Parts: sequence; structure tokens; C-alpha cells
Amino acid sequence: MLLIGLAGTGLTAQERDWLQHDACAGVVLFARNFASRAQVAELSQAIREAAPRPQLVCVDQEGGRVQRFREGYSALPALERFGGLHARDPEAALQLAREHAWLMASEVRASGVDLSFAPVVDLGRGNRAIGNRAFSDAPDAVAAFARAYVEGMHEAGMAATLKHFPGHGSVAEDTHFETAADPRDLDEIRALDLVPFAAGIEAGADAVMMAHVVYPRVDTEPAGFSSRWINDILRGDRALGGLGFRGVVFSDDIGMKAADTVGGVGARVNAHLDAGCDVVLVCHPELVEDSLAAVQGRPLDTMALTGLLGRGALGWDALLADNRYSDSRSRLEDFG
Repeated sequence: MLLIGLAGTGLTAQERDWLQHDACAGVVLFARNFASRAQVAELSQAIREAAPRPQLVCVDQEGGRVQRFREGYSALPALERFGGLHARDPEAALQLAREHAWLMASEVRASGVDLSFAPVVDLGRGNRAIGNRAFSDAPDAVAAFARAYVEGMHEAGMAATLKHFPGHGSVAEDTHFETAADPRDLDEIRALDLVPFAAGIEAGADAVMMAHVVYPRVDTEPAGFSSRWINDILRGDRALGGLGFRGVVFSDDIGMKAADTVGGVGARVNAHLDAGCDVVLVCHPELVEDSLAAVQGRPLDTMALTGLLGRGALGWDALLADNRYSDSRSRLEDFG
């Protein structure tokens, strides 16, 4: 199954054809697809009407520098801010992070979008792509935030996605533009970077997004192309050292530089699926045709994303009438 990217703020004839394809599971929206709250709601509805089956509409609405919808939405603080507060007042920091999750998810759902890929539970250890998107450099603190954030998203009726497994924060390279290799062994990664993922999974996280980082002492392939990471470690039996995850596994975007180590577009799509990813992200429209061609004839798990679809109707009128909305927005604006 594929989640695809669109070129602009409305659907083209070609994009409507893509949505008809059996392998198209939905769409990932970016800033290029956003003009206003009303427009993004209309686009989400158009996506669903153009397809013969339910479509998952997604976005990265983390806060800070990764917030695709801005005008008309709360200015969400970057997650690193909560880590700073946690050092002084852990209880207040966790409660505020939970409100951040609820507020973010409520606004996204009010726009007709099912899922924001959140939270980031990578450790904040200087990675150029992660930066202030991480809560903290301390595994136990990030684990506590992971639990609080999953709970807040669930309170808003949105599924939670932990990213980027098994941890992107401890290498310097930005995998959008360069390859990255983490030389540590599994025991060290398990003692540090996997701690927040384990906590988020125990809290009921619904999905996990893989990293394009290679961990050569565990497997020679980037994690998203690795059955060892996905099936043995992420989904593996807890009694055998796995995390016991039973939700949806997303790849990261196949258009990123670090994804091209396995070959062309078709090779990347199939390598992700062969390794155990349920859904492959094809965020660049120019890669969609080749990606759809690559999965022609593959068996499809059309039920994989059912649990991630929007959980009940919620529009802006209902949200604006909710006292929690104004209270949460005020607290986070004061904090930010």
C-alpha cells in the first residue's frame, strides 16, 4: 500500500486517477497543499470522493519548524521546549505535552485530516534533521513524553505514530540529503534509543515510522528495508527481546537521499514491503507513477490502515465550542 504526495492545493486529473489505483491507501499533505482551513478540508473531502475505498489523509503537524498547516492554526511550540521545562518541573512538562498533543490532533481532525505523524521520540543528540523536534536527550524523559503524547492524541480521537524507529537522533546526518550509519551495537541502542519506543508502544501507539539510517552492527540495510529491525525487533516476541508491536509500520519517504541505496523507485518500494512495512510513503508526485507500477500484482493488505482512519466526525464549529480548546491554546501560547 502507498501513501502518495500531491502537487498543489487541488486535485489534478492525473491525481484522481492515482487515487483509483488499488494500491493507493491515501495521501500525505505538505505546506504546498495548504492555503487555508476551508481549502484543506475541501481537499480532504475531494480525496475521499475521488477514491473507490476509504483513504487515509495524513500530515506532519509536529509543531515548531515542522508544521504544515499554519494560518488559522495554533502556533505549536517545538517539542524541545518541553524537555527544558521537564528539567525544572516534570509533572507540568508532561501535562503540557499532553495538551500539545490534544490540541494538535484536534485541529488536524477538525480539518478533515485523519492522522498527523507524531510524536517524534528520537533522542535529541544533535542530528541535523531532528534538532529541536526531539523532547530531550534523556531516554527516560523522552519515554515519559511518549506516553503522555500518545495519551493526548488518543483523547482527541487520533491514532499516534512513533518516529523514527529505531532512533534517528544519535547520528549527525540528515537522511533527506545524505546517507547515515550508526555504528553502535544493539545492546547500546536498546538501552538508549529504544526506551521511548517501548514506552510509546506500551501506551498504545497505533503506528511506527521507520528511519532510513543504517545500523551496520545489527543489519547492513537501512532500518526501513530491514526485516531484522521490523519483524525480529519491532514486532518480535517480548520474551525473545522484541517490542511486541502489533500496529501499522510506515516507511519514511522513498524520495529521501538515504533511501536510494537499494536502487531505483521500484526497488525502494518493494524492498520496504518485502522487509515488512505495511505502507510506503511516496511524498514526491514525480515518483508516484513508477511506485504504482512497482506494486502491480502484489497482494495488498487493504485492512492495514482501518484503525488509523478518523474516529468520528469533528469540525471546526464543534472544536471552537469546546472549552478545552481555548484553555489549551491559551496555555500553550503562554508557554511558547
